[in-house]
Amino acid sequence: MLKEAVLHIPDSNYAFAIDENTIIFRLRTKKDDIKRCTLCYGDRVCPQKVVPMEHEQMEKVGTDALFDYYECKFTPGYTRIFYYFILEDGTEKAYYYANEFHESAKCDRTEYYQYAYIRREEVAQVPSWAPSAVIYQIFPDSFATSKRFISRKGAVKNEKNGLPCFSKNGGTLKGITENLDYLVDLGITCIYLNPIFTASSYHKYDTIDYFSIDPCFGTKDDLKGLVSACHKNGIRVILDGVFNHCGTGFFAFQDVVKNGAKSKYVNWFYNISFPTQGGAGPDYETFAYVREMPKLNTGNPETAEYLCNVGTYWIREADIDGWRLDVANEINHGFWRRFRESIKKVKPNALLIGEIWEDAPQWLEGDQLDSTMNYRFSNLCRDFFAERKISAKQFDQELHSMVLRYKSPMTYVQMNLLDSHDVPRFFSKCGENPAKYELALFFMMTFIGIPSIFYGDEAGITGVIESDCRKAMAWENHPDKGKLFCFFKKLIAVRKQNDALVHGNFKTISANDKLYIFSRSTKMEKLLVVLNNSDVPKKLKIPQNTSKRIDLVFDYGDIRDSHGHFGKINEIGALEGKIFKII
Repeated sequence: MLKEAVLHIPDSNYAFAIDENTIIFRLRTKKDDIKRCTLCYGDRVCPQKVVPMEHEQMEKVGTDALFDYYECKFTPGYTRIFYYFILEDGTEKAYYYANEFHESAKCDRTEYYQYAYIRREEVAQVPSWAPSAVIYQIFPDSFATSKRFISRKGAVKNEKNGLPCFSKNGGTLKGITENLDYLVDLGITCIYLNPIFTASSYHKYDTIDYFSIDPCFGTKDDLKGLVSACHKNGIRVILDGVFNHCGTGFFAFQDVVKNGAKSKYVNWFYNISFPTQGGAGPDYETFAYVREMPKLNTGNPETAEYLCNVGTYWIREADIDGWRLDVANEINHGFWRRFRESIKKVKPNALLIGEIWEDAPQWLEGDQLDSTMNYRFSNLCRDFFAERKISAKQFDQELHSMVLRYKSPMTYVQMNLLDSHDVPRFFSKCGENPAKYELALFFMMTFIGIPSIFYGDEAGITGVIESDCRKAMAWENHPDKGKLFCFFKKLIAVRKQNDALVHGNFKTISANDKLYIFSRSTKMEKLLVVLNNSDVPKKLKIPQNTSKRIDLVFDYGDIRDSHGHFGKINEIGALEGKIFKII
């Protein structure tokens, strides 16, 4: 037994409550090292001198390149717990607690691992609607000017203080509203809008005024109308909050430029030197090295209060349903705790998604963000589907590592994306190979997390450099009549119709070469998902209990026997996917 590989961390993604009665414990071991892992636990404040102990067998729920992960979900029946683990490898038996190994269990309960109290305040809560959402990300300048139309004409409009605001393709908020029927038909349940507040550039990440809508996009009433129309159609709306930095036209920065060190807004910004002119090399901290985007000091209480007021204002004013938060990893944790508290007081089921490209456990403990943009998911799909650099086994190992990095409520609301406004279009990464692209889409719609579609993905928009990735929507091609749109629509419908694809657990059945089979299961439903990421058909040998029937839920070629059952279906085509329901 390789004891150095064993890991358990109390009060973390290895030990957490999912409600006031239920706890999940996890343990990591060396890969293929342990044959049996048992959780032993008791009441931490039991009045008896010898505490009665309960035992639960832990299940191996995941494997990555180096480790196995064991998990136990249980209802202890009391709120204060002490616990330890018994590990067996076939020749050796070890007791593991307090980060040490022992030959036996001690009598002093204080020496074991402790789960001090299941407090409702500490249970990680995410909006109940979020796991079943299907997000459609819209870059406002590029989506629509009116019904099925984008003008592709830029404009310059002055904001209230006379500063110019630019657009590039002519998209507006009214244009989005007039095309809601298109999104309803597709099956979208949530829209994420890139920034819409008054700003200089066409992308609007250099905010001038957080309390007004950019004149190129419309008015506050236009936003209210959009949100109201969305809600009537069962669609929620999330806005982009750019709180790491602002634009040089922002009132506080303008005051610093004008009044220098005497400005009362000096502490609103990072590392300002005087005089502040922002030449070729900015004399203040910025987003990246972009002089037009001075970095805000969210550690300053006044700045934090202002931005929290922005967050709650648009919920009260327009009834938005949450925020996607730009450059969230460069903002202090204290601000995010304050921001979350402010938002959840006004709208408890608002969703908070952070733009964090790397793993983000410190932001997803339940006291800050609900979710992040899951670029790790995007990168794995690129490696497996688009570029085929990794095998199904490697893909599976990386997926398990990804799934187990967070507490499970956060895992189910990760914003899974193939592309966005910041990366090349996934269709281009696939070399514009429709079959590769569709298989990646199939996986995204069947995996744990919120599937996210970047506007125009369903129209086959391509692009590698930034300007192409954000190109105007191809309305002239009538995307809702195309095969790709229909494929998206069918996949979204299948996801909505099968609760296991939304709330079910994830378990690998087989990962050999390029054939990947996994299950999604709830107490009421079990699905098998099969992907063939190769250029040749593959034979299927899915374990089948003779007392059960296997129905085909989804098949690329719509190949079924006369009853729609598994029957003779024992093959999967090249670059195809199938979903089976075990009944």
